[in-house]
Amino acid sequence: MRGTPPPDSPRGPGRADPAARSSRPQPRRTPALAGLRPRLGALFQRALRRTVEAPLTFGNAATLLVDGPAAFPAMLETIAGARRRVVFENYIIRDDDVGRRFAGALAERARSGVEVFVLYDWLGCIRTGHAYWSELRRAGCHVHCFAPPSLRHPFRVLRRDHRKLVLADARVAIVGGLCIGNEWDDVGNGPPWRDTAVLVEGPIAQELDRSFARVWKRGGGRAIPPLSPSQHGAPGTVPARVVDGPPAAARAYRLYQLIAALAERSIYISGAYPLAPAPLRHALVSAARAGVDVRLLAPGRSDIPIVNQAARARYGPLLRAGVRIYEWNGPMLHAKTVVADGTWALVGSSNLNPFSLLGSHELDVEIQDPGIARQLERQFLADLENATEITLDAWRHRPRGQRIREHLAAALLWFPHRLYSG
Repeated sequence: MRGTPPPDSPRGPGRADPAARSSRPQPRRTPALAGLRPRLGALFQRALRRTVEAPLTFGNAATLLVDGPAAFPAMLETIAGARRRVVFENYIIRDDDVGRRFAGALAERARSGVEVFVLYDWLGCIRTGHAYWSELRRAGCHVHCFAPPSLRHPFRVLRRDHRKLVLADARVAIVGGLCIGNEWDDVGNGPPWRDTAVLVEGPIAQELDRSFARVWKRGGGRAIPPLSPSQHGAPGTVPARVVDGPPAAARAYRLYQLIAALAERSIYISGAYPLAPAPLRHALVSAARAGVDVRLLAPGRSDIPIVNQAARARYGPLLRAGVRIYEWNGPMLHAKTVVADGTWALVGSSNLNPFSLLGSHELDVEIQDPGIARQLERQFLADLENATEITLDAWRHRPRGQRIREHLAAALLWFPHRLYSG
């Protein structure tokens, strides 16, 4: 199922050329997301606000963090710099080298008199022992488990907290796809999983503080009063928005469809588990047929193989429409990012499947800044250097055994896929 580049490719067989553009003619007009006329720009912003149901904040600073060796030190520095409140929320927090490093940092802040809130998901942290949480509680941290099994509410196990957030003093925050574990760090067990986060500072941190308070309360925690930031002035010029909400709101899902409809030049998606619902696949197909350079980067090897096998079974319509699909050759691609027209970006925890988009509490940050978007676009194209393009011809002629595995995975996931898709 692997595609082969032409013989004159300088990258050799099986390597994707990130500089290669789609063979379809590319429009020369100014990208729709970059320079809309004032009236159209107002309509676009109104559509975004109504889709996400959150305000766009201005005066922020933003920094991309690529992989755990860059993101984890920034997270620990953020925690260490807190003077009033630390928020630490993640789907998976392991009791390993990385997890204990964070436990020590959180405990130190709590013993120093800082209010520390730790929210973890029951299912994601099912392998993390009670001793880990007890140590944090003894240090003075407020620790809460999201949606443990309950006889009174048996179906709430279908709604998980998949968000990833580190927040200090409602002033600086880190949002992304990284969980807390050795897989994401360079600790001698091979290369870290490929992942992306963004550090934001400014008014958006207040919105993230409010967002955490809502999900903390939904999970059964006590009400947390909002914290006013101590800083004055704007640390930057980046417009950014928080994308969160209960699963039924499907805000990230709606946002994906809106961007697919509005993008003019390009849509580049990194998706860890890209079993997209049919309406979203149709939106990407429509964009590609309209001449948009739509590219999807997915894992070549996955920690949940059944999801990616089922996703491969649905590559056909995407490839026939001109969507270019690549599979990462590294240990695991776990990033969840979108960049459109080199001017608009989304970084966070939402995966491209109904279990995430419609069944979990997720947290993403929308960034309307050409500088950040171009960085993310360059990173995406650089990632393609370690990826293999799946061509339509290769997909059609993939081995029979591969086809059987794909269709078996799709059949096994049919009911949960339908359950979460509604």
